[in-house]
Amino acid sequence: MLSLRELCELAERHRDAWEHPVRAFELAGQQVGGGQPPAVMGVINLSPDSWYRESVCLSTEAAVRRGRVLQAQGALVVDVGAESTLAHAERVDAALQQGRLLPVVRELSDAGVAVSVETYHPEVARAALEAGARVLNLTGTAAMEPCLEAAAAHGAAVILCHVQGPNVREVGDFEHAGDVVGAMYEHFAPRVEEAVRLGVERLFIDPGLGFYYRNLQDSAERVRFQMRVFLETFRLRRLGFPICHALPHAFEFFGEEVRCAEPFFAVLAALGGTSLFRTHEVPRTLAVLRTLGCW
Repeated sequence: MLSLRELCELAERHRDAWEHPVRAFELAGQQVGGGQPPAVMGVINLSPDSWYRESVCLSTEAAVRRGRVLQAQGALVVDVGAESTLAHAERVDAALQQGRLLPVVRELSDAGVAVSVETYHPEVARAALEAGARVLNLTGTAAMEPCLEAAAAHGAAVILCHVQGPNVREVGDFEHAGDVVGAMYEHFAPRVEEAVRLGVERLFIDPGLGFYYRNLQDSAERVRFQMRVFLETFRLRRLGFPICHALPHAFEFFGEEVRCAEPFFAVLAALGGTSLFRTHEVPRTLAVLRTLGCW
């Protein structure tokens, strides 16, 4: 069980990280990072394999309608993906991803909705940015350079995800013993340096808690790990850029109330200094953040 004593000890132990400056920048007409109020990113899944059924859209029309609704509910950005990250999900090649994504990106962009595209394919990243995407949610490490170059060329923001593998669909066991957040810092530091070198000026750091790893099947172990990382996220402030978190589900604990899981985890992520919350539950998450006084 968490206690105030534990939280105080954690903050005191890493006081230097709390005090480290974090860059602020404009995203979709709003300042994020650097002590500004946090923002929320809604989700559209174009894959029928995606677990969160409320976010699945199987036509361009349905996706555009959901994107407009998410913006009206308060999402600053809408993240669109064409391939589920679940282990059993069908692999979607670059051509099919483009076929699913590009009409949605174009229509939402034309409607004034800021779009983020989740991919690890450089050709998909380039095409989506050309179609109007303003954020690249980069879920792989094997082809970073061309993806970062494309983002820099279009002045797009980039979400750098922590992925232990070449991409989110090719991961093995997750190394989660010892100082996990310290290891994440070591993972991100050279990648942040590369992104800046290639001309990317707006970055978010995502610890990747929503991704599937086969050795994190025990629900209690997985949730304890997620809670720990949420609360220690502020240690990544030393990278100089704001944090993005994809909020998880914890169906095993929440059962029929699973749609309350992401707002619950939003509390821990907020305590850890998160600037951008990726959530399927925009109104519920915003209500929690407002209650915490984040707005």
